[in-house]
Amino acid sequence: MKAIKADSGAAQLVDIPEPQGAGVKIKVVASSICGSDLHMLRLGFFGDAVIGHEFSGLTPDGTAVAIEPTIGCGHCVQCGEGYNGHCEAGLHLMGLMSDGGMAEYVMAPARNLVTLPTGLDVRAAALVEPLAVAVHGLDRARVREGERVLVIGAGPIGLAAVVALSGRGIDCDIIARHDHQRVVAAQMGASLAFSDGYDVVIDAVGSADSLADAVQRLRPMGRIGLLGTFWEDTPLNAAFCMREIEVIASTGYRCQSPRRSFEEAGQLMAANPSIADALITHRFPLEGVAEAFATAADRSAGAIKVTFDIG
Repeated sequence: MKAIKADSGAAQLVDIPEPQGAGVKIKVVASSICGSDLHMLRLGFFGDAVIGHEFSGLTPDGTAVAIEPTIGCGHCVQCGEGYNGHCEAGLHLMGLMSDGGMAEYVMAPARNLVTLPTGLDVRAAALVEPLAVAVHGLDRARVREGERVLVIGAGPIGLAAVVALSGRGIDCDIIARHDHQRVVAAQMGASLAFSDGYDVVIDAVGSADSLADAVQRLRPMGRIGLLGTFWEDTPLNAAFCMREIEVIASTGYRCQSPRRSFEEAGQLMAANPSIADALITHRFPLEGVAEAFATAADRSAGAIKVTFDIG
């Protein structure tokens, strides 16, 4: 079967046997490129596993599913509370530690499959994973109705945060770098006018500059929800301490009902099909791997979410 793996710092199309073994064999329909895939590719994190942790597909009986890519032991305290990403046995992410979704087929544990709501196009459901990241991030940051909220960054995760906020009836402002991001942010319900004095700032960039901007725009004793991953050491200045800013990291999602992040994300998409139309800007076959990764890496050229159409 066709699949995508890392080779010498680049994503490459390979031909490998169809997967066998424990779990449910999923026919992958769509798989999208995450910003972390680009960082991990650049840093040489990938081994021999098939890339891809944002994907959707069909079970052998035809059920449309999104797949939670964090695999836990299922027995420890963290797994029992639904936080597979903090499993006491260690982090196991499909697409990094084991084969992921940029392939025609993949094996996945049955407990990691989340049935899609009726009416949600499985071709669009690779977006469920990044939306779930945003849903969990809002829960971690304790964002409530009536609070003033700013999102810094209008890449896929920043826009996913806008979608999740809107789905919860919470207004937000946004800081976006590129014109096409501003257009989509406005379509998703964010205001492009921003100021200072926010109760919560969602940092969807993950850089020293974005964190400093977040501190500046918060009210004293406000909260910063980190959705962007910091790939380099990031300093905190005196203003952070003097103003008693609370910084709340977030990664992954809750993998257990109630409040299962993937379920809320799927419901958001099913209720508003325009989400996929706005966020998925480019679609490629697996054979277009080089162009797809180059497109995803060049946000200034108009890319938001780049997806492989597979099934």
